[in-house]
Amino acid sequence: MRLTRAVAGAVGAGAAVLAGITALPSPALADGPGVGTPWVVSVGDSYISGEAGRWAGNTNNGESIHDAGGAATYFDNATHTAETINRCHRSTAAEIYIGGGVNGLNLACSGAKTGTVPSDSSGYFKPGLDFYNGTQGKGQALMLQDFATGHNVKMVSLSIGGNDFNFGAIVQQCVTDFLGSPSWFKDYCKDDSVVTNAMSSANVATQRANIKNALLNVRTAMRNAGYADGSWTLLVQNYESPLPAGTAFRYSESGYTRQSTGGCGFWNADADYANGTILPTINNTITGAIGDTGMTNVKTLNLSSAFNGRRLCENTVGLYEEQGLSSWTSTGAVDKTEWVNTIRTATATGNYYIQESLHPNYWGQLALRNCVRQAWNGGTPRSGSCVRGANGFNASGEPNMTLN
Repeated sequence: MRLTRAVAGAVGAGAAVLAGITALPSPALADGPGVGTPWVVSVGDSYISGEAGRWAGNTNNGESIHDAGGAATYFDNATHTAETINRCHRSTAAEIYIGGGVNGLNLACSGAKTGTVPSDSSGYFKPGLDFYNGTQGKGQALMLQDFATGHNVKMVSLSIGGNDFNFGAIVQQCVTDFLGSPSWFKDYCKDDSVVTNAMSSANVATQRANIKNALLNVRTAMRNAGYADGSWTLLVQNYESPLPAGTAFRYSESGYTRQSTGGCGFWNADADYANGTILPTINNTITGAIGDTGMTNVKTLNLSSAFNGRRLCENTVGLYEEQGLSSWTSTGAVDKTEWVNTIRTATATGNYYIQESLHPNYWGQLALRNCVRQAWNGGTPRSGSCVRGANGFNASGEPNMTLN
């Protein structure tokens, strides 16, 4: 099928980015703090690593319809043949590859918390924002320190805290409750212990301290690498809303279509609670932690409303088959399909992963990249709230976004 001009631009931009990250060139001997080509580096969790970046929109009619990245999407080693750390899912579509003469490095890891987990419940190494150094690998702060010593790192972009609040388990509980109760006797997750414990004042205080310490670890890493605090910027992003309000779902609460077709098995009341309590609590905790650090070189990227109108199961978008689109390359696909990956349970077969659920997909990743580039601001980073702009793509093949 022939690509539209806009989509061809998106594919070309992706290829150019991939070409720029296929190898991390050995720096000249003089490269280091303040010397050489500028780098931006991402650290943190799945919302910045590029999780779900293979899939552009959602469909129940086969992978090929929305497979925008191919098998090598998560392969981040030097030859793009494997992952450096299994299941970190550092996507080629990740937001840190802003281009424009600026190199990008992705050190983030799907599933990461503020502190390193040598082996999670599935046996995978999850490096946190610390200086862990063990047989499985290094913590992200130590990775950053090692890299920054020999490269000119001008901005570190960070996303952290969601896994510390046990967000994945919350989503699982909400979907379980939806599937396990009828519409006339709803079992809500908002009053289950996994949610109430996460939202308790004691846990909020604990996670605020953990996030604060993680941010300070990044500063320590940069100081250890020879950087003055004022010579680089820490860009801290918060979390976007992945689900609409209950009244904006395009599938009814009756029956199980909301999950079996849309992959968004939340009761209206739980979706409202997620948007009204869970998301603001996590994002406010991040804001508070930034203030607690006393750091003066921090900028913030507010993403809370970035995907509004393109969220999972929102009534303004649809699956490819619902929109009459044959492929992710079809004209207008970016504006008619979702930017958040479907929640997969038993449907995580083939090349799909359960861990991709409820994350920014290919369209979402490119939209976030647009936001990060605007926050980079030509080398003078600035804060702002990023929201959707006009339909279609910008000159870099990304969805139009506006940083206010």
